[in-house]
Amino acid sequence: MSNITYDYINDYIREITPESLGILGRIEREAKETDLPIIQKEVARLISVLLSVKKPKKILEIGTAVGYSAILMSNYLQEGGKLITIERYDIMQNAAKENIKEAGLEDTISLIEKDAEEVLPILDDSFDVIFLDGAKGQYNNFLPHCLRLLKKDGLLIADNVLHKGTVAKLRYDIPRRQRTIHKRMRSFLWEITHNSDLETCVLPIGDGVAVCHKK
Repeated sequence: MSNITYDYINDYIREITPESLGILGRIEREAKETDLPIIQKEVARLISVLLSVKKPKKILEIGTAVGYSAILMSNYLQEGGKLITIERYDIMQNAAKENIKEAGLEDTISLIEKDAEEVLPILDDSFDVIFLDGAKGQYNNFLPHCLRLLKKDGLLIADNVLHKGTVAKLRYDIPRRQRTIHKRMRSFLWEITHNSDLETCVLPIGDGVAVCHKK
């Protein structure tokens, strides 16, 4: 069940979307059976289209999980391109390393096995695309680093920004335990939609996706 849009629309979009092949298809099937944390099918297609147009040389991902989105995005890198991905949880790191190895992408995808809060302040590089899919309550803390690391004309893509629709509700209409992340995500969305250096669109697909173009 979706709290973002109608279930029948989601079902139809997923029905007409071609099945992924190879390791991506295998991970998708496993995710469906075991609730592995991967991006939703329609979000994967959005990213594929954006990266097909952008043709990035370097990508930064914050939140690797099992490596699905890193493997997907690596398909759209320029020849010789690189993807750096950051993951803090051991169980996810191990799964991601196995999947990246199986995909034959060990020379293309570099996994940093630390917390993004530690890595981002000392990361000295620049990226054509940054995919933000880490701890939702930390998006606002990550944002200044993302803007510093993102090249002009680059894309910042942030997943799960509507948090099952709760972000659009009034603070007192949601459970108390969710109010901190509600406040932080609302602050993040305000920042990216009112930043003069960004053109931003928030899309009600998946669990909510924000796409920002750095001017």
